[in-house]
Amino acid sequence: MEISSGITASLAGRYASALYELANEQGQVAAVEGDLERLADALRESADFAALIRNPQVGREDAARAMVAVGQVLGISPLTANFLGVIAGNRRLSALPDIVRAFAAIAAAARNEVTAQVTSAHPLDDAQVAALAEKLTARAGKSVKLKTAVDPEILGGLVVKIGSQMLDSSIRTRLNSLAQAMKG
Repeated sequence: MEISSGITASLAGRYASALYELANEQGQVAAVEGDLERLADALRESADFAALIRNPQVGREDAARAMVAVGQVLGISPLTANFLGVIAGNRRLSALPDIVRAFAAIAAAARNEVTAQVTSAHPLDDAQVAALAEKLTARAGKSVKLKTAVDPEILGGLVVKIGSQMLDSSIRTRLNSLAQAMKG
């Protein structure tokens, strides 16, 4: 497995890499990945939780107790709970969102998988998603996991982002290009 040196060079990347190695040794990568996704969802949904992890006035013990309580509510695995205790003890809770992203990137790289952000003007049905995933997998040479979003402002077509590449076949972009061409 090749992990981008950019990921592992960061503080969050080092923590995520260590967690991935432990999870992989114990055969719990999927469980930990699910735990981290639930934590990320909780951070997005709870302003209080997001404020807690960024508050430098919260002591190590209080932060650790808070993370134990959050872990119990979310039903996370013991490995993830221990990891949260470590980052709380090291006063690194503010790096949790970055750690979650880095862990997801490391796990995806290990599975030879990439994530594609697909934006469409209307919701895609299951057959369309499956066909798109198949075509993107053939193009990327890796397994492609789709995350779909709907944005009526693109009018039609698709906007697909895979890593740093973007394929924009939206009607809005085509109309803007036509308008620029007509201006001369």
